[in-house]
Amino acid sequence: MKLIRFNDRIFYSEYEEERDRPAIGYLKGKAFSLAVEAGHSRLHINEFYDALNREGLPLPSLTVLTHWHWDHSFALNWINGLSVASSISNRHLRDFIAQRSPKNDQEFFHLDPSIEKEYSQNVELEVVTADIEYQNELHIDAGEMPIDIFRVTSPHTDDCSLICLPEDNVVFFGDAMSGVFPTWIPDTGKLQEFIKTVENIDARCFIGGHWPIFTKEELIKELYSSLEEYSSK
Repeated sequence: MKLIRFNDRIFYSEYEEERDRPAIGYLKGKAFSLAVEAGHSRLHINEFYDALNREGLPLPSLTVLTHWHWDHSFALNWINGLSVASSISNRHLRDFIAQRSPKNDQEFFHLDPSIEKEYSQNVELEVVTADIEYQNELHIDAGEMPIDIFRVTSPHTDDCSLICLPEDNVVFFGDAMSGVFPTWIPDTGKLQEFIKTVENIDARCFIGGHWPIFTKEELIKELYSSLEEYSSK
């Protein structure tokens, strides 16, 4: 796994299409460090931690989720330190846990080829909720590194949150620009709301789960292109 350095205190891993692994962010404050996303499985988060170790970076004390989907959260059981998610993300995780059975687990494994590949060779499936939950927004100072976390309307799922670093002009947005799995068709009304949110954020760079890094202008152009495509259908 390659770790990309944005600056001296912001790093992120490359995303991977084959196993649908999202980028995991790393924010290095003077008091403690945070990860953005827990990862798809034990293997995914361990590879991320190995990459941090190679760079001489301490493991994160806190892990924040952008939303509940498996590729972003199902390694929560194996993270270092504590975890944070919105109350809606935790509710979705609790619902998944409550519905687990051998049959349902097998259905999950076969939901998508990327999941089959991630959980091949008997990789464990241990789903847990985040330790700390917030309602609509949360503000953290990691040590001269303020971090704003807040829920947004998104066409992807009802629990999407953005992680904003105002002093660095960077936003981690997870999958908030996507449509709904598995069709990826967005609700155009929710997409318009997300576009307004992005337009009103004072940031230069946006880091998502499954895309190269965007400038604000590039992301807005991509979002309007998607809106035009699906508004005509």
